Amino acid sequence: MSSDMMYSFRMTVVNLSFAACGFLGIYHLGSAGAFLHHGDKLLASLKSYAGSSAGALVATVMLTAPDKVKHCKEFTYGFAENVRRQKFGALTPGYNLMSNLREGIEEMLPVDAHILASDRLHVSLTHSRSGKNLIVSRFNSREELIQALLASSFVPVYAGLQPINFQGEKWIDGGFTDSLPILPVGRTITVSPFAGRQDVSPLHKGRAFKTELRLANMNIMFSVENLKRLNQALFPPPPDRMQFLCQEGFDDAMRFLKTEGWMS
Repeated sequence: MSSDMMYSFRMTVVNLSFAACGFLGIYHLGSAGAFLHHGDKLLASLKSYAGSSAGALVATVMLTAPDKVKHCKEFTYGFAENVRRQKFGALTPGYNLMSNLREGIEEMLPVDAHILASDRLHVSLTHSRSGKNLIVSRFNSREELIQALLASSFVPVYAGLQPINFQGEKWIDGGFTDSLPILPVGRTITVSPFAGRQDVSPLHKGRAFKTELRLANMNIMFSVENLKRLNQALFPPPPDRMQFLCQEGFDDAMRFLKTEGWMS
Protein backbone atom coordinates (compact mmCIF):
# COMPACT_ATOMS: atom_id res chain seq x y z
CA MET A 1 0.00 0.00 0.00
CA SER A 2 1.38 3.42 -0.98
CA SER A 3 1.95 6.13 1.61
CA ASP A 4 -0.87 8.20 0.04
CA MET A 5 -3.29 5.29 0.27
CA MET A 6 -2.27 4.60 3.86
CA TYR A 7 -2.79 8.26 4.76
CA SER A 8 -6.26 8.20 3.17
CA PHE A 9 -7.13 5.02 5.08
CA ARG A 10 -6.04 6.51 8.38
CA MET A 11 -8.10 9.64 7.78
CA THR A 12 -11.31 7.75 6.97
CA VAL A 13 -11.24 5.23 9.84
CA VAL A 14 -13.68 6.24 12.59
CA ASN A 15 -13.91 4.72 16.09
CA LEU A 16 -16.24 5.39 19.01
CA SER A 17 -15.04 5.43 22.63
CA PHE A 18 -17.02 5.77 25.87
CA ALA A 19 -15.43 7.05 29.09
CA ALA A 20 -15.34 5.37 32.49
CA CYS A 21 -18.08 6.89 34.62
CA GLY A 22 -19.80 4.36 36.91
CA PHE A 23 -23.53 4.93 37.22
CA LEU A 24 -23.28 7.92 34.90
CA GLY A 25 -23.16 5.27 32.20
CA ILE A 26 -26.84 6.15 31.83
CA TYR A 27 -25.56 9.22 29.95
CA HIS A 28 -23.76 6.89 27.53
CA LEU A 29 -26.95 4.93 26.97
CA GLY A 30 -28.76 8.15 26.06
CA SER A 31 -25.97 8.93 23.59
CA ALA A 32 -26.12 5.40 22.20
CA GLY A 33 -29.84 5.85 21.58
CA ALA A 34 -29.16 8.95 19.50
CA PHE A 35 -26.43 7.21 17.51
CA LEU A 36 -28.58 4.17 16.82
CA HIS A 37 -31.72 6.05 15.81
CA HIS A 38 -30.28 9.09 14.06
CA GLY A 39 -26.67 8.27 13.21
CA ASP A 40 -26.80 5.67 10.45
CA LYS A 41 -24.10 7.52 8.53
CA LEU A 42 -21.81 7.41 11.54
CA LEU A 43 -22.55 3.77 12.33
CA ALA A 44 -21.78 2.76 8.75
CA SER A 45 -18.34 4.37 9.09
CA LEU A 46 -17.40 2.92 12.48
CA LYS A 47 -14.53 0.44 12.51
CA SER A 48 -14.14 -0.13 16.24
CA TYR A 49 -15.68 0.57 19.62
CA ALA A 50 -13.78 1.21 22.85
CA GLY A 51 -14.42 1.97 26.47
CA SER A 52 -13.46 1.64 30.08
CA SER A 53 -15.61 0.47 32.98
CA ALA A 54 -19.24 1.55 32.34
CA GLY A 55 -18.09 2.90 28.99
CA ALA A 56 -16.88 -0.55 27.97
CA LEU A 57 -20.25 -2.04 28.94
CA VAL A 58 -22.16 0.42 26.77
CA ALA A 59 -19.73 -0.01 23.87
CA THR A 60 -20.24 -3.78 24.06
CA VAL A 61 -24.03 -3.58 24.07
CA MET A 62 -24.02 -1.08 21.23
CA LEU A 63 -21.78 -3.34 19.13
CA THR A 64 -23.17 -6.78 19.94
CA ALA A 65 -26.79 -6.18 20.97
CA PRO A 66 -27.99 -2.74 19.80
CA ASP A 67 -31.60 -3.88 20.16
CA LYS A 68 -30.96 -4.27 23.91
CA VAL A 69 -30.02 -0.62 24.60
CA LYS A 70 -33.52 0.20 25.86
CA HIS A 71 -33.48 -2.88 28.09
CA CYS A 72 -30.03 -1.85 29.30
CA LYS A 73 -31.42 1.54 30.34
CA GLU A 74 -34.13 -0.12 32.42
CA PHE A 75 -31.57 -2.40 34.04
CA THR A 76 -29.37 0.60 34.88
CA TYR A 77 -32.26 2.50 36.47
CA GLY A 78 -33.13 -0.55 38.56
CA PHE A 79 -29.50 -1.29 39.45
CA ALA A 80 -28.95 2.30 40.60
CA GLU A 81 -32.11 2.28 42.70
CA ASN A 82 -31.11 -1.03 44.26
CA VAL A 83 -27.76 0.45 45.30
CA ARG A 84 -29.48 3.58 46.63
CA ARG A 85 -31.70 1.43 48.87
CA GLN A 86 -28.67 -0.08 50.62
CA LYS A 87 -27.74 1.58 53.91
CA PHE A 88 -24.20 2.37 52.76
CA GLY A 89 -24.74 2.03 49.04
CA ALA A 90 -22.46 -0.48 47.31
CA LEU A 91 -20.30 -0.54 50.44
CA THR A 92 -23.08 -2.10 52.52
CA PRO A 93 -21.81 -5.35 54.11
CA GLY A 94 -23.23 -8.37 52.31
CA TYR A 95 -24.16 -6.47 49.17
CA ASN A 96 -22.57 -7.98 46.07
CA LEU A 97 -22.27 -5.29 43.41
CA MET A 98 -20.35 -7.44 40.95
CA SER A 99 -22.83 -10.30 41.14
CA ASN A 100 -25.67 -7.93 40.24
CA LEU A 101 -23.62 -6.40 37.45
CA ARG A 102 -22.79 -9.83 36.03
CA GLU A 103 -26.48 -10.70 36.03
CA GLY A 104 -27.19 -7.65 33.91
CA ILE A 105 -24.37 -8.41 31.48
CA GLU A 106 -25.61 -11.99 31.10
CA GLU A 107 -29.05 -10.67 30.16
CA MET A 108 -27.73 -8.30 27.51
CA LEU A 109 -25.09 -10.23 25.59
CA PRO A 110 -26.03 -12.65 22.80
CA VAL A 111 -24.45 -16.09 22.68
CA ASP A 112 -22.02 -15.01 19.94
CA ALA A 113 -21.08 -11.70 21.61
CA HIS A 114 -17.40 -12.66 21.80
CA ILE A 115 -17.31 -13.34 18.06
CA LEU A 116 -18.99 -10.04 17.25
CA ALA A 117 -16.67 -8.20 19.65
CA SER A 118 -13.30 -9.70 18.74
CA ASP A 119 -11.05 -7.20 16.92
CA ARG A 120 -13.78 -4.52 17.02
CA LEU A 121 -14.21 -3.96 20.77
CA HIS A 122 -11.34 -2.54 22.82
CA VAL A 123 -11.67 -2.78 26.61
CA SER A 124 -9.41 -0.93 29.04
CA LEU A 125 -8.06 -2.91 32.03
CA THR A 126 -5.60 -2.16 34.82
CA HIS A 127 -3.27 -4.87 36.14
CA SER A 128 -3.87 -5.22 39.87
CA ARG A 129 -0.19 -5.57 40.80
CA SER A 130 1.84 -3.66 38.24
CA GLY A 131 -0.73 -0.92 37.68
CA LYS A 132 -0.13 -1.12 33.93
CA ASN A 133 -2.90 -0.61 31.42
CA LEU A 134 -4.01 -3.20 28.88
CA ILE A 135 -6.40 -2.67 26.00
CA VAL A 136 -7.81 -6.08 25.15
CA SER A 137 -9.63 -6.79 21.90
CA ARG A 138 -9.60 -10.59 21.50
CA PHE A 139 -12.08 -12.79 23.36
CA ASN A 140 -11.96 -16.57 23.08
CA SER A 141 -15.42 -17.13 24.55
CA ARG A 142 -18.49 -15.31 25.78
CA GLU A 143 -17.37 -15.97 29.35
CA GLU A 144 -13.98 -14.42 28.65
CA LEU A 145 -15.68 -11.29 27.31
CA ILE A 146 -17.84 -11.10 30.42
CA GLN A 147 -14.75 -11.43 32.65
CA ALA A 148 -13.03 -8.62 30.74
CA LEU A 149 -16.05 -6.35 31.24
CA LEU A 150 -16.27 -7.18 34.94
CA ALA A 151 -12.54 -6.56 35.39
CA SER A 152 -12.81 -3.20 33.61
CA SER A 153 -15.55 -2.21 36.09
CA PHE A 154 -13.98 -3.48 39.32
CA VAL A 155 -13.14 -0.71 41.83
CA PRO A 156 -11.26 -2.26 44.78
CA VAL A 157 -13.04 -2.08 48.16
CA TYR A 158 -16.06 -0.36 46.60
CA ALA A 159 -16.90 -3.45 44.51
CA GLY A 160 -15.14 -6.08 46.63
CA LEU A 161 -11.72 -7.18 47.79
CA GLN A 162 -10.66 -9.71 45.15
CA PRO A 163 -9.68 -8.42 41.68
CA ILE A 164 -11.23 -10.11 38.65
CA ASN A 165 -9.41 -12.95 36.93
CA PHE A 166 -8.96 -12.55 33.18
CA GLN A 167 -6.68 -14.79 31.13
CA GLY A 168 -4.85 -15.98 34.23
CA GLU A 169 -4.10 -12.51 35.66
CA LYS A 170 -5.85 -10.26 38.17
CA TRP A 171 -7.30 -7.00 36.88
CA ILE A 172 -9.17 -3.95 38.15
CA ASP A 173 -11.03 -0.95 36.70
CA GLY A 174 -9.51 0.33 33.46
CA GLY A 175 -10.51 3.84 34.47
CA PHE A 176 -7.51 4.02 36.80
CA THR A 177 -5.04 3.98 33.90
CA ASP A 178 -6.94 4.79 30.69
CA SER A 179 -10.45 6.02 31.29
CA LEU A 180 -11.10 6.96 27.66
CA PRO A 181 -9.20 4.79 25.13
CA ILE A 182 -8.08 6.53 21.94
CA LEU A 183 -7.39 3.97 19.21
CA PRO A 184 -4.15 4.33 17.21
CA VAL A 185 -5.63 4.35 13.69
CA GLY A 186 -8.08 6.98 12.47
CA ARG A 187 -10.29 9.33 14.44
CA THR A 188 -11.74 8.25 17.78
CA ILE A 189 -15.00 10.00 18.64
CA THR A 190 -15.14 10.37 22.42
CA VAL A 191 -18.17 10.38 24.73
CA SER A 192 -18.13 11.52 28.36
CA PRO A 193 -20.76 12.65 30.89
CA PHE A 194 -18.25 15.18 32.26
CA ALA A 195 -17.99 18.64 30.68
CA GLY A 196 -14.64 18.87 28.92
CA ARG A 197 -12.89 18.45 25.58
CA GLN A 198 -14.63 15.28 24.48
CA ASP A 199 -16.64 15.18 21.24
CA VAL A 200 -19.88 14.35 23.01
CA SER A 201 -20.09 15.85 26.49
CA PRO A 202 -22.32 18.26 28.42
CA LEU A 203 -22.17 21.98 27.84
CA HIS A 204 -20.64 23.66 30.85
CA LYS A 205 -23.07 24.87 33.48
CA GLY A 206 -22.43 26.67 36.73
CA ARG A 207 -19.15 27.74 38.28
CA ALA A 208 -15.90 26.62 36.66
CA PHE A 209 -12.25 27.19 37.46
CA LYS A 210 -9.46 27.99 35.01
CA THR A 211 -7.76 24.62 35.32
CA GLU A 212 -8.66 21.16 34.04
CA LEU A 213 -8.58 17.76 35.66
CA ARG A 214 -6.82 15.01 33.74
CA LEU A 215 -8.26 11.67 34.75
CA ALA A 216 -6.28 8.84 33.18
CA ASN A 217 -6.31 10.11 29.59
CA MET A 218 -9.49 12.21 29.89
CA ASN A 219 -9.48 15.99 30.27
CA ILE A 220 -12.47 17.42 32.10
CA MET A 221 -13.28 20.91 33.28
CA PHE A 222 -12.54 21.59 36.95
CA SER A 223 -16.01 22.67 38.01
CA VAL A 224 -18.48 22.18 40.83
CA GLU A 225 -20.81 20.30 38.48
CA ASN A 226 -18.10 17.86 37.38
CA LEU A 227 -17.04 17.23 40.98
CA LYS A 228 -20.67 16.48 41.79
CA ARG A 229 -20.83 14.05 38.88
CA LEU A 230 -17.67 12.26 39.98
CA ASN A 231 -19.44 11.54 43.27
CA GLN A 232 -22.60 10.39 41.48
CA ALA A 233 -20.56 7.91 39.43
CA LEU A 234 -20.16 5.79 42.58
CA PHE A 235 -23.21 6.92 44.54
CA PRO A 236 -26.09 7.00 42.05
CA PRO A 237 -28.47 9.97 42.17
CA PRO A 238 -32.30 9.70 42.41
CA PRO A 239 -34.35 8.40 39.46
CA ASP A 240 -35.30 11.84 38.13
CA ARG A 241 -31.63 12.81 37.98
CA MET A 242 -30.75 9.54 36.23
CA GLN A 243 -33.45 10.24 33.64
CA PHE A 244 -32.11 13.77 33.18
CA LEU A 245 -28.61 12.40 32.54
CA CYS A 246 -29.94 9.92 29.99
CA GLN A 247 -31.79 12.67 28.12
CA GLU A 248 -28.72 14.89 28.33
CA GLY A 249 -26.62 12.18 26.71
CA PHE A 250 -29.17 11.87 23.91
CA ASP A 251 -29.29 15.64 23.35
CA ASP A 252 -25.50 16.05 23.39
CA ALA A 253 -25.07 13.22 20.89
CA MET A 254 -27.72 14.74 18.63
CA ARG A 255 -25.91 18.07 18.74
CA PHE A 256 -22.69 16.33 17.74
CA LEU A 257 -24.34 14.45 14.86
CA LYS A 258 -25.81 17.67 13.49
CA THR A 259 -22.60 19.67 13.89
CA GLU A 260 -20.46 16.97 12.24
CA GLY A 261 -22.89 16.21 9.43
CA TRP A 262 -23.51 12.63 10.60
CA MET A 263 -27.31 12.94 10.87
CA SER A 264 -29.24 10.35 8.90
